[in-house]
Amino acid sequence: MDDVHQVAGNISDALQAIGHEFSSLRLLSQLGLILLAAVIGTVAATLIRRRVDLVAMTLGWPLFLQTTARLVLANLGTIIFVLALLIMQAAVVSLAITGRFYLLGVAVSLATAWVVIALVAGLIRNQFVYRLVAISAWTIAALSILGLLTPTMAALDSFGFVIGGLRITPLLVIKTSVLLMLTLWAANAASDFLDRRVHSSADLTPSIQVLIGKLIRLLLITFAILIVLSTVGIDLSALAFFSGAVGVGLGFGLQKIVSNLVSGIILLADKSIKPGDVITVGENFGWVDAMGARYTSIVTRDGREFLIPNEDFVTQRVINWSYSNDEVRLDVPFGVSYASDPHKVCALAVESAKSVARVLVSPQPVCHLKAFGESSLNFTLRFWIRDPVDGITNVSGQVLLALWDVFKREGIEIPYPVRDVRIAEPAEFGGKKKTKTARA
Repeated sequence: MDDVHQVAGNISDALQAIGHEFSSLRLLSQLGLILLAAVIGTVAATLIRRRVDLVAMTLGWPLFLQTTARLVLANLGTIIFVLALLIMQAAVVSLAITGRFYLLGVAVSLATAWVVIALVAGLIRNQFVYRLVAISAWTIAALSILGLLTPTMAALDSFGFVIGGLRITPLLVIKTSVLLMLTLWAANAASDFLDRRVHSSADLTPSIQVLIGKLIRLLLITFAILIVLSTVGIDLSALAFFSGAVGVGLGFGLQKIVSNLVSGIILLADKSIKPGDVITVGENFGWVDAMGARYTSIVTRDGREFLIPNEDFVTQRVINWSYSNDEVRLDVPFGVSYASDPHKVCALAVESAKSVARVLVSPQPVCHLKAFGESSLNFTLRFWIRDPVDGITNVSGQVLLALWDVFKREGIEIPYPVRDVRIAEPAEFGGKKKTKTARA
């Protein structure tokens, strides 16, 4: 706690010094110069932004130079503010004005630090990480410029509590949190880059590409966590206290998550399902859009996206329409009247199937007489397609319409059942017996 009292004493001394300085004309003149430089920077930056078309000016530049130009224009007011203060400092020195004008130097240092940090951290696309890096770096730089960095760190490290042999202090929590966020962001950025490189390789199957990408991301995140723990001085053996709780959580609360994760790795390894396959799971029919660690995304023909847990693909029956090849056979049953020639019907059915664009010529469509029904000759028309991802019901409907057209043209009837209903016993109506016959 002595470090805390020391920091408080330093802040108190600094406030007293500032209070004394406020009574002098020198401090007021420095504040006035700083305010004037701020006004100059704001006005000049506003005028320049109105006159400069950044998009047209940087058209054709590399992406790195475009980003740098955008960051410079965004921080133009602070840059002009620093330049104005430097000019004022030079003017004070040239006029040989006596006294310390340290406030101008502090303002220049703080503003310069912010510009440099903003330009460097601005290359980070993630806005949350950018703000975190910028604010953290500038806070450290400001404390260092003011001479308060070492006392502040000592004060934050002066008190804490011990859990399982690990001493936790505010300084340790801050350092660990900041470093963990930065390293995780760097690990995700690196894994995204490597994942794009893996997916661009034509020698790897889609399932292997996804598996390698997931393993790379997992390894990089694990290494990032281990590096942060080692950097902040945390002994990994001290975390053994938490291993029992984590094991219990995995055994009870997280068993479904672990099951889905393991199922996802199995699916990627055995290549039973891969992105682009057309599958049926339960009543869900569609194509595999993406495979994640916990679920697989299935996109249906109506645009809906089902997120199905990976465990369902292992425990349930799955129909993969494109597992070994893309060719799929479809059956269309139909019936004609007994007055029709079955040989002619088969030939016309094959002809109508070939007229549909999506039906393959090889293997050729075939038509078989299946049974002699109660009121019709029952046939099955079989044909093949190579694009089940474009739909199955729609191509079957096109084949049925082609059958309808050719049967209408050739005069072949599609029968419908006609039934006679006869009442054998006479019915009494008003004391009179009548026998009625009804036909449906």
